[in-house]
Amino acid sequence: MAGCLKVERWRAANDLTLAFSGDTQSEFPFVPSLLRRAAGGAKRQELRGNMKASVFIATSLDGFIARPDGGLDWLPPNGGEPHGYTEFIATVDAIVIGRNTFDKVLTFDAWPYDKKQVIVLSTRSLDVLPPDDAVCEVMAGAPGEIVTRLAQRGMTHLYIDGGVTIQRFLEAGLIQRVIITRVPVLLGSGIPLFGSLSRDIRLVHIATRSYSSGLVQSEYVIVA
Repeated sequence: MAGCLKVERWRAANDLTLAFSGDTQSEFPFVPSLLRRAAGGAKRQELRGNMKASVFIATSLDGFIARPDGGLDWLPPNGGEPHGYTEFIATVDAIVIGRNTFDKVLTFDAWPYDKKQVIVLSTRSLDVLPPDDAVCEVMAGAPGEIVTRLAQRGMTHLYIDGGVTIQRFLEAGLIQRVIITRVPVLLGSGIPLFGSLSRDIRLVHIATRSYSSGLVQSEYVIVA
């Protein structure tokens, strides 16, 4: 072989460096591109390492998050008795929701996210704009790309909401904490919280809390 290739890893910098001798670069023109791609992946993983994503959601007792038409009239008025949402949302840097969830939120009497950053996942611009004081933007991409972009902004905790969005982030292995509050009602049919998966997802039970109104809340962390 006319040349040799040395690949050195600097673990602290999480980077890759190439040292070429002879005419290796001309013999293997694809190698620099592959190494740059690997270095980019390592850097993205480093950024994501500090990011946590959580689910905080209500379901019916039979596991639905909405009626078949998206209706939420079965939920307790004004969110029901206090059950930790206010404390949870205070720890979140941004809320990530799908387009359908965004459209549903716009039908509420008031914008529920105050001035918290909201990321709407969509490949199209918004047909209806949120209130003037809302902090909202559209973003497109795979879950991993979304997490990397938001991590680059210094965000460390994301609130993932909406059935399809939750399912996509779960499938991508990007959710670490799940808090489900079960409302004592059976819908019989509707939009399910969970969908099909390519693998089992193991969780560890952290706590279950019950409330006088009948709400029962369970908290889990995902381990694999």
